[in-house]
Amino acid sequence: MSPQPESGPMTQATIVDSHCHLDFPDFDAERPAVVQRALDAGVERMVTICTKLRLEPQVRAIAETHAPVFFAAGTHPMSAADEPLATFDELVALSAHPKFVGIGETGLDYHYTAESAEIQKQSLRIHIAAARDTKLPLIIHARAADDDMARILREEYENGAFTCVMHCFSSSAGLAQAALDLGFYLSMSGIAAFPKSQELRDIFAAAPIDRILVETDSPYLAPPPHRGKRNEPAFTAHTAKVGAEIFGLSYADFAAQTTANFDRLFWKAAL
Repeated sequence: MSPQPESGPMTQATIVDSHCHLDFPDFDAERPAVVQRALDAGVERMVTICTKLRLEPQVRAIAETHAPVFFAAGTHPMSAADEPLATFDELVALSAHPKFVGIGETGLDYHYTAESAEIQKQSLRIHIAAARDTKLPLIIHARAADDDMARILREEYENGAFTCVMHCFSSSAGLAQAALDLGFYLSMSGIAAFPKSQELRDIFAAAPIDRILVETDSPYLAPPPHRGKRNEPAFTAHTAKVGAEIFGLSYADFAAQTTANFDRLFWKAAL
């Protein structure tokens, strides 16, 4: 049975799912219904992320089909050794599409794919160059690579400013501060709503509220009360509810602030 639309006071405010994967086969049977449930839950916009550039046409088609959906594209670090290396020219060319709003996701993942660290670093720097050139935000995946990630971001920023979101942030306080010091954003996923994530909630609580985004990373990481099930953009509201509690705000105020943050960073998707 498909999930029912989210309801209650949370739906009185609108919010944005800044990172989901609507092209994944988990959604093939009911993609239009998933988008509609998100709208019913007050999720007014979604950014669907392409993780392998050869799949970009499929991701673009989803954004072209659904008005509330925008897209970004890059090579995920876990695929960096298996996919053709993205080129600067490829990424810049994609940015011409009116609904293409970000570069990535890219980054470093040493938890699962440490053996490809060098090609991941090379890929990351290419994506950063494209983000710098296009003025579109870089979308970073970082796992078990805090020191290298902080160092590369600092080095590249010294070569020329760019904007960035640390997507699904669940790394150390040190990496959070390194990103914030560069003017970057931290995105809160369902992980922040897990009962055992107090240390992560404390990291978010110490960050400026004007640098916080929310996301699902669906179909992964569903927040309570849907944990263990397929995640979808409608569930952004549950993570945002926890975010509001972290910052001592009403849901409506937190939704308004994170939406303003999204519009500032993902300026091509701003209403």
